Amino acid sequence: MKKNIYNLLLKIGALLIKSGQKGNNAIYKVAKSLYTPPVVTSAPTPLDQYYKAGGEQLRYNYILNETSLVFDLGGYEGEWAAEIYSRYRSKIYLFEVYMPFAQLIEKRFQYNPDISIFMFGLSSVNGLSKISLDENSSSIHKQTALMADIELVEATSFLKKHNITVIDLIKINIEGAEYDLLEHLIANGYHQIIKNLQVQFHNFVPDAAARMEKIREQLSATHRVTYQFDFVWENWELI
Repeated sequence: MKKNIYNLLLKIGALLIKSGQKGNNAIYKVAKSLYTPPVVTSAPTPLDQYYKAGGEQLRYNYILNETSLVFDLGGYEGEWAAEIYSRYRSKIYLFEVYMPFAQLIEKRFQYNPDISIFMFGLSSVNGLSKISLDENSSSIHKQTALMADIELVEATSFLKKHNITVIDLIKINIEGAEYDLLEHLIANGYHQIIKNLQVQFHNFVPDAAARMEKIREQLSATHRVTYQFDFVWENWELI
């Protein structure tokens, strides 16, 4: 009842303003004395929780050294790789599918023999694909006016070819392609050579939530979560 009177008084005050009459402030005070609307607060989002937990620091806080091997999938401008290297001097394999980005990264690290640049993406298959061009949100799962050809290499074949038996840390930010890649690695048992798996899942892929939960369920047999923020960032550490 009080809420209804409150709303009625607010309407009267609004009408007074429209007609050029004074008195709205007085009516508003009466309305507030009868009823105070509850403050509506929205629940914190995973992104809010991520920043509150210091997520940007969590993404760099690992036990690594100069003998560690780090994979950076989705290198973009090389910022994450540069930060990891400045802290630990680890060997880094950096993958970037979009040629102009890859060339800029190659130029950035041209005098650093510890960082190897690969101008293709790791996937579940070998082949060519197309990627939408949207800066750090470029994706093979989006269609835009600007598209580019890219190369994909089967991840297990790459690991065998380069005799990779241990990956100390892998960062995966490949705009929707993480599902196919992780499903491929898990199906072939290669997730078990990864000591820390840092991944950003994306929700614009069909059945994204269900596929994410399935991958999480499979990873939980060999890894444990060290931080997790849905569709933002999460990390799985080998048990």
